[in-house]
Amino acid sequence: MLEFDAIVDNKIGMHLRAAGEFVKVATQFESEVTVIKDGKKANGKSILGLASLAIERGAIITVQITGDDEQDARDAIEELIDAKFYED
Repeated sequence: MLEFDAIVDNKIGMHLRAAGEFVKVATQFESEVTVIKDGKKANGKSILGLASLAIERGAIITVQITGDDEQDARDAIEELIDAKFYED
């Protein structure tokens, strides 16, 4: 299992469009992806699950990835977050 923390720093946080981009990236991989904010967990391959976390701008999230392609999934997800979900 790989785990990393990230700051969500796009203009309005992980709203539905950003969550959709996250899910689009996460579903490219077989690994399980879990996103944690304030102790609450959500499936990283579920838009509604991510939306339920109410991830605002500046929030620190923890991403856990487990599976055979976990390193590739981590790289892709980190790139998406660093690129501010391609919004800014």
